[in-house]
Amino acid sequence: MTGTDAVTHTPARLSAPDAARVAVQVLAPALAPGPATHRRPGRAPAGCAGDRRATGLLTELRDRYGPGPLRLDLAGRRFAVVLDAGDAAHVLAGTPDPYSPAARDDHAAPDRFRPHGVLAPSGGRRDERRAFNEAVLEYGYQLHSSAPRLVRTVREEAGRLLGATAGGDGELDWAAFSAAWDRAVRRVVLGDTARDDTALTAMLGRLRSAADRSAAGPRRAGPRRRFDRRLRAHLARGGPGSLAAALATTPARPGTDPAGQVPHWLAAFDAAGVAAFRTLALLATHPAKETQVRNELAVTDLTEPRLLPYTRACVLESVRLWPTTPFLLRESVRATTWGEEVLPGGTAILIHAPLFHRDAELPYADRFVPEIWLDGTAQDTEALMPFSAGPAECPGEDLVLLVTSTALAALLERHTYLPGDPARLRPDRPLPPTLDHFRLRFTALSR
Repeated sequence: MTGTDAVTHTPARLSAPDAARVAVQVLAPALAPGPATHRRPGRAPAGCAGDRRATGLLTELRDRYGPGPLRLDLAGRRFAVVLDAGDAAHVLAGTPDPYSPAARDDHAAPDRFRPHGVLAPSGGRRDERRAFNEAVLEYGYQLHSSAPRLVRTVREEAGRLLGATAGGDGELDWAAFSAAWDRAVRRVVLGDTARDDTALTAMLGRLRSAADRSAAGPRRAGPRRRFDRRLRAHLARGGPGSLAAALATTPARPGTDPAGQVPHWLAAFDAAGVAAFRTLALLATHPAKETQVRNELAVTDLTEPRLLPYTRACVLESVRLWPTTPFLLRESVRATTWGEEVLPGGTAILIHAPLFHRDAELPYADRFVPEIWLDGTAQDTEALMPFSAGPAECPGEDLVLLVTSTALAALLERHTYLPGDPARLRPDRPLPPTLDHFRLRFTALSR
């Protein structure tokens, strides 16, 4: 049973030594790092190690304390760390009442660089902004109405990227891929005139980094105003077929601030690029899956907007294996009943996605199995949450999957990729719990 009426497990109060371990290895990584981590290679290895330690510790504590949430207090706040897949599904389904996605630490940093975005407010205004995001991003539709231009844009940038690798035969690393990805994203979101505005991306990155470093620090009003002016100038041009054009024609209620939603979209595409590059690594090391993708591409007119179900499933599986957002935070807006106990209102509830995505009871836990997203297995498995779940599920999920699958199709259409370190991702051994995308590199060979 799932949903707000699901039977939940009774929480367990941690011992002082175990509470200290959870505070250091789980809560600190969950509350401290921000979204800019995707752009900072110096922090990636530490972040990956943190995910691995958190998963190991929570697995150990689940064996000792049972499946109920782990309760602990830290710095005057109450926390509950979810250990059971059904409990996680219950929390995510119970958004926004009784479990608000506007947990203080979940939106403190975003409030610094996108103060009018969908993550920042709570209550009615958040609902209005959520509805606006869903309308522009066309949540629930796998083919966005701008798909013809989107496909053309992504294929053009992929072609230029491959042309820069010694005519198609040469090295492809994260730096080259992410630069091409950013160009495509700026065109998709803002229009062709924004293609080469690397300064806009850099300005957003600095604002995100500053917000990440100190949610309690100064708001950097000057840099944010300069970024906002530059962004709104692009939005005013609203290139045809871009999200900016859709934004300009979508009705918005007063207080929604349509332009204020765009920084969140640009930031979210960072994680999408990471997922696409990791998916390329998986396909380069799993020949049978790569063949499946190539078979799909062989019977598809890639110049037209088409769904690529298997390629799309590969991206979803990449995010299952290595969630780009490993921690999900909710906060109870009132007292909630859990088994035989009541958690007070204001309890921060933490869900660590890798704990459930790699659960040892899943027969595919550490393998690359895109088929689970096509045969109903993933949909019937509680707490698989590559794009979160429930009413607060990412409204851009379908758009992101369209962009990433299109990019992968363009890269794989006429090229083969030899990974620099194939042994780590061999299909005959369990996949590693973390994958540092900054270190991935390939030799691209024309077919």
